[in-house]
Amino acid sequence: MSSIADLSDFELLDLLRSGDRNAFCEIYNRYWEKVFTVAANKIRQCEEAEEIVQDIFISLWHRRHSIEITTSLNAYLAVSVKYRVIKILAKRHQYHKYADYSLNFIPSSSNSTEELLEFDELKSRLETLVSNLPEKCRLVYKLSREQGLSQKQIAREYGISEKTVEAHIGKALKALRTGLGQLLL
Repeated sequence: MSSIADLSDFELLDLLRSGDRNAFCEIYNRYWEKVFTVAANKIRQCEEAEEIVQDIFISLWHRRHSIEITTSLNAYLAVSVKYRVIKILAKRHQYHKYADYSLNFIPSSSNSTEELLEFDELKSRLETLVSNLPEKCRLVYKLSREQGLSQKQIAREYGISEKTVEAHIGKALKALRTGLGQLLL
């Protein structure tokens, strides 16, 4: 009786289809290095090449009952590794494309002195404009925008109607828009 190592690929595939683990192990032992070498040469990263090998053999095991190989096992595995490599390279390309885009087209404001100065100027101008609002208008605006109170809460606190609160906020926003509009021109 011959050992499993002496069987042809077609005989191993027949045993694999019936769920024979030894046949699977023999196929793995026979081809893993070849599959890994092809993947590693194309990918140039051992970890990803190892993942490709694992994925191919896991897929082979999971589809063992229904797998139809019309060429040789060697050719089947070569095509499998080719497609997995293409998939990874495409993913890499997309990643680099997005990274390049984000570096070139998404403005970086984390270290821009000019933008920081512009923000400080805008903030200072806003504070000046708020301080120049009429007293009740300024108080209502600060309660609304800085403390986050609702119009109903502000109306209750000052004993005025919600419509009056709304009017004060509208007046404040109009004055601020006008004042800041001059700065932004």
